[in-house]
Amino acid sequence: MIFGILKPYPSPLISGRGIDLDFPLLAGCLALLGLGLVMITSASSEVAAAQSGNPLYHMYRHLVYVFLGLVACGATMMVPIATWQRMGFMMLLGAFGLLVMVLVPGIGREVNGSMRWIGFSFFNVQPSEIAKVFVVIYLAGYLVRRQTEVRESWMGFFKPFIVLLPMAGLLLMEPDFGATVVMMGAAAAMLFLGGVGLFRFSLMVVLAVVAVFVLVQAQPYRMARLITFTDPWSDQFGSGYQLTQALIAFGRGEWLGVGLGNSVQKQFYLPEAHTDFVFSVLAEELGVVGSLVTIALFVFVTVRALYIGLWAEKAKQFFAAYMAFGLAFLWIGQFLINIGVNVGLLPTKGLTLPFLSYGGSSLVICCACVGLLLRIEWESRTHLGSEEHEFSESDFAEEPAHGR
Repeated sequence: MIFGILKPYPSPLISGRGIDLDFPLLAGCLALLGLGLVMITSASSEVAAAQSGNPLYHMYRHLVYVFLGLVACGATMMVPIATWQRMGFMMLLGAFGLLVMVLVPGIGREVNGSMRWIGFSFFNVQPSEIAKVFVVIYLAGYLVRRQTEVRESWMGFFKPFIVLLPMAGLLLMEPDFGATVVMMGAAAAMLFLGGVGLFRFSLMVVLAVVAVFVLVQAQPYRMARLITFTDPWSDQFGSGYQLTQALIAFGRGEWLGVGLGNSVQKQFYLPEAHTDFVFSVLAEELGVVGSLVTIALFVFVTVRALYIGLWAEKAKQFFAAYMAFGLAFLWIGQFLINIGVNVGLLPTKGLTLPFLSYGGSSLVICCACVGLLLRIEWESRTHLGSEEHEFSESDFAEEPAHGR
């Protein structure tokens, strides 16, 4: 019955060509999801057994999040890109509303000194994960509406920051420095690809570096992390504890790892082993080879997402192109920061690894982003799905599979 209702509105899941998806992107993301499930099961077993008496407690919860993520992926694939473009401003207001709500006592939930979650009975929602995607959608619409202004005038360049800076301020009040950096980085990349001149872009980079320096100086704990990560062994049982334990995990893994499930560091040595530092456990159990294969998967899905944006741009679907670029840069930012933290190239920061880390909001939003990218690729390839297109029976005719 549901498919009958949706038939007049083609999608990658419902068409005369059957399931018409970009299978390379889907396969890469499913591989990361599967690897994440395995590593979370392994990394969380000791903690789960001690806290709940069931070593598979976190695995069962993660399976629920995977199911919800797949549902979110399917749902976003059904919605035309034109609909997301129309809803951009409403999504921006929704992002502000969520970020304000999480700071309200009694609504926001504090964990490890940060107010980043809105708690419900069985699960928590992290508004920053939703807000980052909503900002990308809104900014993609802005770049289409004000394309000439963005490319030719200072005002078109500065207007987005009237929105971005207050949102960054709300994120810093939680505090969530990592999400702020990822969101602002993705926005900067979108503005550059939207045609901002090199001089204005360089000025923005300089101002961003100065702002990061000021923000680091403003909080003692941030400065302590910055100093510690350069030499974590100088305070290995204090502020450098997490990083030193992560580096020990990498050292124990060597080339081929100690074997799946045989990590020592996950046994209460490495804090947040199944969330922020799951990559360290992966490196210990699967070694350098497993780590490089995982990084290769990350590189593949992000490059594929960028190519999807390029294909949409060639099809003159500029909103879809900017949105694909923005989503790709959100992933790239989180990949680089999380892995950089794990290997000691960046100061310790609480930021999940997309598709791999334990965390319901992050996983569901990542899967929803996959759905958006699959929809963008399908629309750019078939030229269907936009409001302006008049559908007919021929749109559902059998066609040969695409060769991308």
